[in-house]
Amino acid sequence: MHRLEYRIHPGRFAVCRLDAVSPVPAWLPNDGWSSITRTPAELSIVCEESAVPDAVKKQGGWRQIELAGPFDFALTGILASILNPLAVAGVPIFAISTFDTDWILIPGEHLEKAKRALAAAGHNEI
Repeated sequence: MHRLEYRIHPGRFAVCRLDAVSPVPAWLPNDGWSSITRTPAELSIVCEESAVPDAVKKQGGWRQIELAGPFDFALTGILASILNPLAVAGVPIFAISTFDTDWILIPGEHLEKAKRALAAAGHNEI
């Protein structure tokens, strides 16, 4: 089991679903943090909740935890080290991986419970 450092970012994020053939929307800010994933079934966008128009299908209120990377691709169990304690504590997650690190989004109302679970598992908030 890895002992990891993480930081909690300010703000609230939304997970949005658009049609698979939709272009990347003009309302998505060019600065700040966002994630765009296209599959054959959907275009999924995660960004600051305040940027998303009311008409877009979304789930908001997510808080963002960044694992302090970068992590070598040969390492195993990085996400499991974080996700297992959250699962035991009953904290829902939405995980996104990038080249350098992993990002965990959790519903805002579960933030304090998540912090307690991560501390009990030996992880440190920075």
